Amino acid sequence: MKGSEHMEPEVNQTGQRERPPEEDRQEAQSLGVEESCRRLSGYLESILDNAGEAGLDVECLAPPCRELGEALRGFQALAEELVAYSTQLSKGDLSREFPESGSCLYSGLKNLHTNLKHLTWQAKQVTKGDYAQQVSHLGEFSEAFNVMTRQLKEREAQLKQEVQRAERRAEIIESYTEMLMELLSQRDEWMLVVDRETREVVHCNKRTKGGEEGDSYCDSCQHRLPIRPKLLEWDDSERYRVWELEEEDRGGCYRIISFPVEWKERPSWVHIVMDVTAEKMNARHLSDEIYQDNDTGIRNRLFLDEFMGQVLRERQNITMCYLDLEGVAEINTAYGREVGDAYIQNFVEIVRKNFRSGDTFARIQDDKFCLMLTGNVKHLIERKMDDILTTFQRNDERVFCHECNFKYSIVEVEGESNMFTLDKLLQQAEEIVQKKKRKHRRKYSSLDFDNW
Repeated sequence: MKGSEHMEPEVNQTGQRERPPEEDRQEAQSLGVEESCRRLSGYLESILDNAGEAGLDVECLAPPCRELGEALRGFQALAEELVAYSTQLSKGDLSREFPESGSCLYSGLKNLHTNLKHLTWQAKQVTKGDYAQQVSHLGEFSEAFNVMTRQLKEREAQLKQEVQRAERRAEIIESYTEMLMELLSQRDEWMLVVDRETREVVHCNKRTKGGEEGDSYCDSCQHRLPIRPKLLEWDDSERYRVWELEEEDRGGCYRIISFPVEWKERPSWVHIVMDVTAEKMNARHLSDEIYQDNDTGIRNRLFLDEFMGQVLRERQNITMCYLDLEGVAEINTAYGREVGDAYIQNFVEIVRKNFRSGDTFARIQDDKFCLMLTGNVKHLIERKMDDILTTFQRNDERVFCHECNFKYSIVEVEGESNMFTLDKLLQQAEEIVQKKKRKHRRKYSSLDFDNW
C-alpha cells in the first residue's frame, strides 16, 4: 500500500523497533560489516598497545557491529584504569585504593597489592629487630626473604657476642690500667701518658694531690725527670719497646718501657721511666775491686762517697737507710771471727733479697751499713725493714742461738733543699740509731729493776 509510508513503525518478531525511512538512509551511509569488523580489530589492537590513545566512532559502524563497539569502549576504560593502577603499584605507591571493578583482570594485582602492604609492614618489623617474620605464597621471593631474616638473626647474635667480648676486654683492660696506676703510684718509677696527637701529658703518677688531668708535671717531676722533652717527642711504630736514655749534662741514665694505649678514648703513648743511674754506676764498677767490700761482696765506703757526691751535686731526691748490726763484737769474742763473718753475711744476704739489684747497698764500717734508694720512699723501707728483722731473727740457729738484731734510721734527702754533705747525713742517721739504743736500754733496765 502506498499510504503505508506514513503509518507508525511496526515492531518485528524480534521485539526491535522497525526503523523509519530516514534511519534507513543513514544506515545506507554507514560502513559495511566487513569494514566495521576491520575497524573493531584495529581498535582492539590500539587498546592493547596504548589504551589512552585508542579511539573509535561507534556511529559509523555497521549496525550489527555497534554493540560490540560499545563493549570495546567499556574494555578501553577498564584497560586505562588497569594501566594506571598497575603503574602506581609498580612505583611502590601502596596508598592507592583498590579499583571498584569486579573484573577478574584485577584479582592478581589486588592480591599483589595486599601482599606488598603486608610485606612492607613485615620489613618495618625486621628493622626493629623482629627477625621472626616469615613470608609465604611469594615463591622464590619468600624463600629469599626468609633466608635474609634468618641470616640477620644469626648475625645479630654474633654481633651481640662480639660486643659482649669487646666490653669484657675493655673492662679487663680498664681494670688492669687502674691496677697498674695504683701499683706505679706506690713506686719510684714515673708513668707518663702522652697524647700521640697533641704531645701533651694527660696523666702522670707523680702529679701532686689535687692536680687535675689537664695539668703538666708536678714541680718535683720537672726537676727529677729532665728527659721530659725527649719523651714528648718520642714516636715509634713498635707495639712495645724497652729503651734507655742518658742525660748529656748530668750523666743520669733512665730505662724506659713504652707502648701505645687508648687513654680515655685518646690514642696515647705510655712511658714507664726508671732511674737506673745507680745501676749503671754499679755495673761500671762491678769488676773494680776498690769499690767492693771483700768480706760481703757489696759496695764499700769509697763507692758510697763517689755515688753520693754525684747525687748531691745533681740535687736528686734520695732516701738513705742507715743500719747498725748489733752483736758483731760479742760474737767475734765468744765464737771467733769466722762466726762473726757468717753472722754479717747472713744479714747482708737477707737485706739484698728484699731490695732491687739497682739499689745501692754499701758497708761503711765493720757493723755499719748504708742502703740508698732513689726518691723519697721512707714508707717502703720501713715496711721492708720489719720483714728483714723478722727473717733475720728466724735464723738464730745459724749463729749459735745468738739473738740477731739491728737498729736502723731513715733519712729522706730533698735534693733541692738539702744542704748536708754525706758525712753530715751519716752523723744525723747515727744519732737517730743511738737514740733508739738508749731508749731500748732504759726500757729493759726498768724491767730488770721491777723484777728485782
